[in-house]
Amino acid sequence: MAEFEGEDVILVTGGAGFIGANFVLDWLAHGDEPAVNLDKLTYAGNLENLVSLEGDARHIFVQGDIGDRALVDRLLAEHRPRAIVNFAAESHVDRSIHGPEDFIQTNVVGTFHLLESARAYWSGLNGADKANFRFLHVSTDEVYGSLGPGDAPFTETTAYAPNSPYSASKAASDHLVRAYHHTYGLPVLTTNCSNNYGPYQFPEKLIPLMIHNALASKPLPIYGDGQNVRDWLYVGDHCAAIRRVLEAGQLGEVYNIGGWNEMPNLDIVHTICGLLDAFQSDANGPYARLISYVKDRPGHDRRYAIDATKIYRELGWRPVETFATGIEKTVRWYLEHQGWVANIVSGEYQGWTEKNYGGRA
Repeated sequence: MAEFEGEDVILVTGGAGFIGANFVLDWLAHGDEPAVNLDKLTYAGNLENLVSLEGDARHIFVQGDIGDRALVDRLLAEHRPRAIVNFAAESHVDRSIHGPEDFIQTNVVGTFHLLESARAYWSGLNGADKANFRFLHVSTDEVYGSLGPGDAPFTETTAYAPNSPYSASKAASDHLVRAYHHTYGLPVLTTNCSNNYGPYQFPEKLIPLMIHNALASKPLPIYGDGQNVRDWLYVGDHCAAIRRVLEAGQLGEVYNIGGWNEMPNLDIVHTICGLLDAFQSDANGPYARLISYVKDRPGHDRRYAIDATKIYRELGWRPVETFATGIEKTVRWYLEHQGWVANIVSGEYQGWTEKNYGGRA
């Protein structure tokens, strides 16, 4: 395994998943600092996301679990990273409803083991290396619970009120990160983002699922009345925000990252259908004909909204993409990469969609 002697390097966990892979690609596109990429390669981790980095000496991929202390300790000792950026997580609410144990193991127990490894490593550093080390934990706005139609958006001081096994497991990991800063002094940063979308997103999530199903002339399943509201953040903007927090964030602080794009799910689907009609029309008629309403998800939060004022005020970050520009880029990407989708829509995926949507019609 290559080592990056005498140069700065970061360790990225979960860097073959949707947001993690986008971050690794973005990181190496904006500089030459190498990244060691640790990913377990569960169903949502996909090395095809990183194919453009084949042969790039700045990227070292290691298949493994953040809960494997011996492996993580070895990677820290070998590569001496100046930062850990933790994306590793089970992240789909519906999957957490059907099988919560994996979420507890990865998001809670795994984060605990990663923190323990980071604490031991950081404690052994000296001087500038110790002062400059950072542990950046990537989390979600879902830890804050659900908002009413007229409620103010989530801020960094909003009380946690998670409503799904997924969000509860992420809330637990956030609390562990905070505790390791206050108890041990570990130099941590936490980001809580809104709903991401963009290239390389596994087609169980709303936007890629709708694109994939529409192109296959399959039903477009909408939970309940379709009026659940989310704040949508283009993944490239999210990556830029994380880079900025890692660069200049204040230790122990939380930064909410949002796109300033609140939209109901039904509007999202109609927008996707309209773009597909324009870019790749269907001889059978408008794609919106495929919209179908299915039984709502248990405990489905009605609205999320992020107030991203703090990160703009303190660090000068704000999103570049509007929803209109970001969703057009996303739809075009999926149209141009249908082979990528075909390669990951496996028997496991087919079994999952049947399990989650088959009984909801």
